[in-house]
Amino acid sequence: MQEEQADRVTSRLTSTATQPPWLKDVLSLSSVPSEGETIVARGLQMIMRGGILRSKSVVSEAQGQTEKAFGFKWHQRETFERDGLLANVRAWLIERYGDIANADWMKDYGEHPLILDAGCGAAMSALELFGGSLERARYLGADISTAVDVAASRCAERGLSAGFLQADLSQLPISPSSVDIILSEGVLHHTDSTERAFHALAELLKPGGRFLFYVYRKKGPVREFTDDYIRELLQAMTPEQAWNAVMPLTKLGKLLGDLNVEIEIPEPIDLLKIPAGKINLQRFFYWNVFKAFYRPDMTLDEMNHINFDWYAPRNAHRQTIEEVRGWCAKAGFTIERERVEEAGITIIAKKKSS
Repeated sequence: MQEEQADRVTSRLTSTATQPPWLKDVLSLSSVPSEGETIVARGLQMIMRGGILRSKSVVSEAQGQTEKAFGFKWHQRETFERDGLLANVRAWLIERYGDIANADWMKDYGEHPLILDAGCGAAMSALELFGGSLERARYLGADISTAVDVAASRCAERGLSAGFLQADLSQLPISPSSVDIILSEGVLHHTDSTERAFHALAELLKPGGRFLFYVYRKKGPVREFTDDYIRELLQAMTPEQAWNAVMPLTKLGKLLGDLNVEIEIPEPIDLLKIPAGKINLQRFFYWNVFKAFYRPDMTLDEMNHINFDWYAPRNAHRQTIEEVRGWCAKAGFTIERERVEEAGITIIAKKKSS
């Protein structure tokens, strides 16, 4: 399935990606494979297509559907590349993680740190969060979908020498204790098991390495029901059909947002986990009934991109902060930064030195 989809995408590219020489060392290979060559890296059979090594392993039905949804989404570059939108993304990332590009601890990893972007998509988050520090880093983007092709193009357009893999995050052909920094921004919950994916990636970090990740947080019962109900309906659709099916919901979110009406909940509704207080009507629906993202400075397609990202993938697990803290403790991590919001949980955790 992955190989056939890769062939279709590669045929649309004007040029193929070029893998950096250091990739062979990261994958413990004698040389970077040539186009069309099949290799085995740490027991994983892979093929070089379109200048990117792609796993030939079979994935679960749920993961296969998730792969198709994100492959489609990230190829809609016009829905996420506007300068103003990327500036908002950058600000949101820095608000949650801090100014990583200028963090003092970046010096801990030498001149050329190995940064694994686990679930890189189109490399949007890494490019915005790490900024100019990627020019000296060994950046390796991995994704189960053909979004890696978009990521490779976007990095090449910026003159970055980056490596890419199309593979399941739980089965990356990378040696344990070899990665300096892992970023997994909003991805772990799109695997078959958020916890298993977390621990599989944690094993790849060196002692003293840092794991930066964001996962969805569990919400109130009505919102949880609606999320799963819509997600289930979209499973029988193609990505294009799902994109169009979500659009009326996006339009409703815009209508509610444009009203700019504030309501007041006089007392908490504990049965539905709805707090008391004043809240914008659109935000009330957003947090308590259904997700319909709204920003007045964004286009409908840009907002639909965000809603599609939420509803389309079959795998979209939600966690509690207690679960996340437990995973970190079990893996031998010290949490250095923790931010818990209604939408999700952001963590920077450092692997304890042995």
